[in-house]
Amino acid sequence: MALKNPDNKTIAWIKAGVFLLALVPLVKLGVRGYFDLLGANPIEKITRTTGYWTLVMLMITLAATPLRRILGWAWLIRLRRMLGLFAFFYGTLHFLTYVVLDQFFDWPSIVKDIVKRPYITVGFPSFLLMIPLALTSTDRITRWLGGKRWRMLHRLVYLIAVGGVVHFWWLVKKDITELATFAAVLAILLGVRLFYRLRRFIQEKLMARAALL
Repeated sequence: MALKNPDNKTIAWIKAGVFLLALVPLVKLGVRGYFDLLGANPIEKITRTTGYWTLVMLMITLAATPLRRILGWAWLIRLRRMLGLFAFFYGTLHFLTYVVLDQFFDWPSIVKDIVKRPYITVGFPSFLLMIPLALTSTDRITRWLGGKRWRMLHRLVYLIAVGGVVHFWWLVKKDITELATFAAVLAILLGVRLFYRLRRFIQEKLMARAALL
């Protein structure tokens, strides 16, 4: 019951805990880098780690609404913005690792990679789509856009998540365990959303028909 209707103080503590947990992968990566424990190819390790946690944060963000509906925990929506910003944060680190550490701002080479390598062809626009979502995450911008337009814009997160999974799919060469997990989680999350949309549509149709009788 406490988790279903926590007070503002409890939610503040939950937010603080989630914030610290979301920083753990970055701290671990920094510690490993400081002690030179990133392996033979540290740039690849950083790229893979930041990309992995971008997808994890995206999936957790997408899970907020289905969990709210299933568990009745309305307060989960109050974590969604922070989780989405962490997805953007790790996505930015992933992107900068490629541009700065891997390519050294070699823009002609980067353009060639975008054209020739399918996983970058998908990954690059997926990251770009995250930018307007991050920029419109404040209450002020939400009010300026209006709730309807804001919701329409933020539906891009579904396309971003699909693009992220495809990006990972075309990057993975042998072990597809993590890929299969991400794909399954995304399919479930999208399936739950589709179920509730269809149910609402059917209910509205039935109510409209009943009103005519």
